[in-house]
Amino acid sequence: MCVSHSGNDHMLQNHGLEMRIRSGGHDYDGLSYVSAAPFVVLDMFDLRSVRIDMEGESTWVESGATLGEVLYRIAEKSKVHGFPAGVCPTVGVGGHFSGGGYDNMMRKYGLSTDNILDRESMGEDLFWAISGGGEASFGVIVSWKINLVPVPDVVTVFRVEKTLEQGATDILHQWQYVADEINEGLFIRVVVLPQIRKGHETIKAKFVAFFLRNAKELLDIMGENFPELGLSPEDCIEMGWIESVLFSSNYPKGTPLEVLFDRHSQQEKYLKKKSDYVQEPISKTDLEGIWKKMIELKRPALTLNPYGGKMSEISSSASPFPHRAGNLYKIQYSVNWKEESTTASNLNLDRIRKIYDYM
Repeated sequence: MCVSHSGNDHMLQNHGLEMRIRSGGHDYDGLSYVSAAPFVVLDMFDLRSVRIDMEGESTWVESGATLGEVLYRIAEKSKVHGFPAGVCPTVGVGGHFSGGGYDNMMRKYGLSTDNILDRESMGEDLFWAISGGGEASFGVIVSWKINLVPVPDVVTVFRVEKTLEQGATDILHQWQYVADEINEGLFIRVVVLPQIRKGHETIKAKFVAFFLRNAKELLDIMGENFPELGLSPEDCIEMGWIESVLFSSNYPKGTPLEVLFDRHSQQEKYLKKKSDYVQEPISKTDLEGIWKKMIELKRPALTLNPYGGKMSEISSSASPFPHRAGNLYKIQYSVNWKEESTTASNLNLDRIRKIYDYM
């Protein structure tokens, strides 16, 4: 269902007001609740229904629900169904879906928006417009019909860390040639950040993976396609799909699934993030230059998310989300800080601007 707010916009304009639309409130730049002009907030907080139709393998989800609530309700009904919807459970459905929505299963099933149904009731033009064009660009969407996707009883995850002294540069350089071409059920994210280790400044690369099969098959695929990482059986953890959501969100082992109902992130903090898309592998020399700059700046981190698979099969014009074939991976630049001061904000914003400009 989609409800136009053009009439409301006209009324607000007559009073010199702007409208901001908020579903979960998880907004990197606060665009859903700040404005330079006087404004009102249309808060979708109480629109949180999740109605699952197992026979039709679909679900109606209201925009105020969080991704954690949606994924929990799906797993509550079935252990062999899931949905590609993000790695942060506190994100609101409305903003996530309308912006595209990536996930560990995107190489297998595409984005969240690639799995939205109900195009007949909306009409092709409106359906296209809300499928990745950005939050509140074309109207207020109060509910979405989504397609459930099959998942196995057992999935496998791993987290392997490498420093520069352990060959991180060579391993990550090879990752660029593998991650978008490897089995589409395997998603290997890399988080790169500066670290002080035994008094020595270095770079740590965390290879965090999700695989839609068991550990034995994963080890076979990694041994054939990416032996440089040196994955061992001890690194692999088998679990159910819904448990992997907690793993990807960095919850400790044994955390109850009910944590997915929390609407706030684990830590209140300040942050800034920005993204780029990589279409040609970065050379080892250039990687080393990036590491040097990150060590100099001390705080920024890079998260590398592989594309390929289903993402390369969907045309860049199929939806307003154009980043499809031709992209090896996405880089997300990020900086976090806890200090509540203008000085701290300016310092950290300067850090992320410098690494972004360097790239």
